[in-house]
Amino acid sequence: MARVLIDQRELVLPDERPMNVIEAARRVGIEIPHFCYHRALSVVGSCRMCLVEAGRIDAKTGQIVMRDELVPACSTMAVDGSVFVTDSPKVVAARARVEEGLLLRHPIDCPVCDKAGECLLQDYHFRYGQAERRADERPFHSRCREVGPGISLFVDRCVLCGRCVRFCREITETSELYFRARGTDEEIDVFEGVPLDNPMAGNVVDLCPVGALADRRFLYRQRVWFLESAPSVCTGCATGCSIWIESNQDQVYRITPRPNASVNPHWICDEGRYRYAHLHSPNRLVHPRRQMEEEAVEIDWGTAIAEIGAALTSTARPAVVISPFITLEEAHLACRYFRSLDPSSPLAIGPVPVVGEDLSFADGFTIRAEKGPNRRGLELLLNHWNGEPTTFERFLSGFEENEDRPTAVVVLGGYPNDWIDEPTARVLRRVELLVVSDLFESPVSKVADYVLPSAAFAERDGSYVSAPGRWQFARRAIRPPRVVRSEGQWLTRLMGETERFQADRIAEEMAETVPALKVFEQGGPWANGRFENEGIDLNLGRE
Repeated sequence: MARVLIDQRELVLPDERPMNVIEAARRVGIEIPHFCYHRALSVVGSCRMCLVEAGRIDAKTGQIVMRDELVPACSTMAVDGSVFVTDSPKVVAARARVEEGLLLRHPIDCPVCDKAGECLLQDYHFRYGQAERRADERPFHSRCREVGPGISLFVDRCVLCGRCVRFCREITETSELYFRARGTDEEIDVFEGVPLDNPMAGNVVDLCPVGALADRRFLYRQRVWFLESAPSVCTGCATGCSIWIESNQDQVYRITPRPNASVNPHWICDEGRYRYAHLHSPNRLVHPRRQMEEEAVEIDWGTAIAEIGAALTSTARPAVVISPFITLEEAHLACRYFRSLDPSSPLAIGPVPVVGEDLSFADGFTIRAEKGPNRRGLELLLNHWNGEPTTFERFLSGFEENEDRPTAVVVLGGYPNDWIDEPTARVLRRVELLVVSDLFESPVSKVADYVLPSAAFAERDGSYVSAPGRWQFARRAIRPPRVVRSEGQWLTRLMGETERFQADRIAEEMAETVPALKVFEQGGPWANGRFENEGIDLNLGRE
């Protein structure tokens, strides 16, 4: 065991896990400011903002012997007998000089900079900088150029921390960014003819500690202090990355990674990052409707629920198709309801989109070809309710056998993209009653008896099980448009329950009744905050 003293606080570290001073200080609640250091990237020690005093405890005398020079906390390891001081006058003066040196060449354009409010240079100036500026202020200006299809570089704001360069070299291994020139002319740039256009390029904006790299989709659109952040799960693929959905007045402005060492350590792909445009599409379904002969008529939710409930109750063999974009809680409600109508009611998983092949990067991050975020969770549920999961293909094959053909089908869609073709829609249309809940018009919604508008991923509470088998809970970030309701809300009314839909309550019910989900210690699924923070590993084995 290694015993370390940091600002007179003793810390015991395991010998098998070497740790630098920045990470060790975090263990005892001490923040050491830094620009260039990032725990997922190599250490370069270039910014010198993390300088601290260092020494050792003499093994013979027990006295503390300090070194004369300051050392960078990012590249100095906390070993047994080490002593560090992070708040001495010497350290405070060094930080102030580093901060002042960076500001000498930095444009004072905070009022128009997108990073204002979450800028480390800005925050560190108020915490550690000089009380007064000793140099003349530079006139406002900042050269800007595009370095990729969606990313702009404000050259004068850059503090040359190199995080973006190391990310492109070490994580994506695409190496588009580099340091050009030397001395006062040194700048970040892209190689000629090689724009910053890899599948994870947006992460350089998150990595930038100042406002040098900007996302043009977010640029000048919103101030960060107006944004509300909701912890959620990316539904872009089966990886199930932990994310923050950041919104203001029910408008999503950006999605950023939520660090989760068990899933997506620090990153998200651009596909998941920009997967919110469809939330505010003018083409979304926003009203329930009933097909009347050749004309579709908009109806209210009360009428829709009453008529659909009566029709399903009177039919002989109702079935439900559950999309992999639906939360586990909503799928559980659907299974419970249809089995209450008919103990042999067919329960099937909807089409699972697959695009291309898996794409893996360093740091264990994978963009999966499978785009259904909850396929594995639905399999667990159907193992419980069916004894085995039923695929969409197998469900359709039952339409060829008159004995097994259902008389009514409810399709829980929620697909953000095209997911079904006209021939398949015609097969589903063979039943007496066809009900579809979806985000957008599709071939099957055009032939359905009832169409219900569905909520999108940012508009619903609930959980997902990723392909690697991690069960995670996502919080609703915004309200759905107009009168749209989530599947959980209208299924609750369809079942005649007096309580409104609460995903937390259904999650607890599943944890008690579904064998594969009985993974919580005493206290329910919300014990210790693990479910909502990093999720629970169901130990299903990786796919």
